[in-house]
Amino acid sequence: MKRLSALAAGLLIGVAAFQFSGVASGQSDGWITLLDSSKMGDWDEVGKANWAMKDGALVADKLDGKDLSYLVSKNPYKDFQIRAEFWTDEDANSGIFIRCEETKKIDSKVCYEVNIFDKRPDPSYGTGAIVDVGKVDPMPKAAGKWNTYEITAQGPHFVVVLNGQKTVDAQDSKHASGHVALQYGSGVVKFRKVQIKPL
Repeated sequence: MKRLSALAAGLLIGVAAFQFSGVASGQSDGWITLLDSSKMGDWDEVGKANWAMKDGALVADKLDGKDLSYLVSKNPYKDFQIRAEFWTDEDANSGIFIRCEETKKIDSKVCYEVNIFDKRPDPSYGTGAIVDVGKVDPMPKAAGKWNTYEITAQGPHFVVVLNGQKTVDAQDSKHASGHVALQYGSGVVKFRKVQIKPL
């Protein structure tokens, strides 16, 4: 009997250690942490901005040159969910680019752009929209507060939820898989958590 309870205790400790190691490596329930409040994560940069960790968030507020700046994930993803927490000021132009087919040149022609751009001249593709795929009406404003994006890409079906409100439910089949990229274009942009869960 003692041997059985020792075996059971050993098994429990093993399971606990395995679960802890999954959380420690940034994976929990299938979620992979790309960045959080303590670390920037591992990205390739296209274009230059002053990305830096400050007060528990990854922040950029200045470009180094004319080109927009992107942090591009090391790995490509096909079908997935993304949860991202971000803060911007009123002048910010940012976004989360998904299924980017190229890693050296990022734009809405080679990726889907889930926009963060309250002052976009055409607000139908502003904050909450997927540029040239899914419009928003009315466009929600994100400036001056922490926001949460939940983005689901499954085959040709895309759903975007901003702060619990669905802003896009659209179909498109231009890009089947690719990298994720965070954009800095102007203003002040902060990301404090970005997670992805392959589906």
